[in-house]
Amino acid sequence: MSRRPVVSSRGFLDDASIPFGGSMQPKSRPSPLLPIVVAVVGAFLIIGYLFSGSGVSYGDKDALIRLEGGVSCSLEVQRALPILKKSYGDSMLKVLHVGPDTCSVVSALLKEEDTEVWGVEPYDLDDIDNGCKSLVRAGIVRVSDIKFPLSYRPNSFSLVIVSDALDYLSPKYLNKTLPELARVSTDGLVVFSGYPGQRRAKVAELSKFGRPAKRRSSSWWIKYFLQTKMKENGSATKKFEQAAAKNSYEPACQVFHLKSHH
Repeated sequence: MSRRPVVSSRGFLDDASIPFGGSMQPKSRPSPLLPIVVAVVGAFLIIGYLFSGSGVSYGDKDALIRLEGGVSCSLEVQRALPILKKSYGDSMLKVLHVGPDTCSVVSALLKEEDTEVWGVEPYDLDDIDNGCKSLVRAGIVRVSDIKFPLSYRPNSFSLVIVSDALDYLSPKYLNKTLPELARVSTDGLVVFSGYPGQRRAKVAELSKFGRPAKRRSSSWWIKYFLQTKMKENGSATKKFEQAAAKNSYEPACQVFHLKSHH
């Protein structure tokens, strides 16, 4: 199982203030607001720098996610696509993504050559853009309550990727949803879940998700997988960790690789 520690954003914020700390030495007593202004300006400059170039490292993006005040595992799926491709190879040819913001994940996967992809949005689609509307009209993305059986035949997809959605389910519904996701896949199920201590649902999110996200530890998940007889996909786990290490990729979410049900 992948249990890499979350890279803290504290170092990013501390480093951001260093270039400005020693460069301003006024003779008169500075205003008490000056350090705050300098820190804010420095943060904006660094954010602009990170967004401006195409060569943003995994570490920089990881720090930026935390600086903005939250972690989206659906966004993390997009960051992890090169690592997933190296881990699963041809199994990435027919993919189902399940989770909030599935339109963005599906759009990213559709850019990959020889990849068929579908998406399930577990919650209502509010204020969606034209691209997402097109995916819904084409039947590529659908809204479906994952607490109930999916309308797909067994082994409909080579790989199923789920992000964020399981964090909002109680064990009662996890017992139904997780095996269902494994049922419709042939080569595995990849779970992206938030780490304990990451942001909780905001008030606006509560009305959409119905409950705050439950950030569970890796030990909780491993125990749960054993209790429900979900088996680890050891080969995929090893390949993912090797590719991640080679590319200096540190997941901002917990990543679990499970076998399909056959």
